[in-house]
Amino acid sequence: MENNIIDVIDVKMKKQIDHEIQGIKFTKNYRSPTAEEWYVFLPSYQDPVSGGAAGKTIIHYNLYDTKHFNISTTIIFDDPSLHKKELHRLVYEISDEIVNRLVGYADTLLSVHSGENSYNAEYIQ
Repeated sequence: MENNIIDVIDVKMKKQIDHEIQGIKFTKNYRSPTAEEWYVFLPSYQDPVSGGAAGKTIIHYNLYDTKHFNISTTIIFDDPSLHKKELHRLVYEISDEIVNRLVGYADTLLSVHSGENSYNAEYIQ
């Protein structure tokens, strides 16, 4: 059976996504025993006030007992350029890469804050 699903993405946008994902860098900041805070640096974007990280990711571990826990991940993009609706695909792909690198294959509830590009998602195994 032939796959009839075609993912249409502009070549320029695809190159921009690849450029940002290849150049993404993180630094970890201690937050608490049950939470991590990671600063996210992107090649083409930065915080307009400090000139530093384009955003941050907070990973919160809700521990229920020794066997069960939930993870909540919040990504906040500070660069107003990433709040523009035409960059939704870029924000989505970068956010997906952040979750894959920092949370891995664990289940997580995701909340992305990026102006018009804000969204919620759930990653499950």
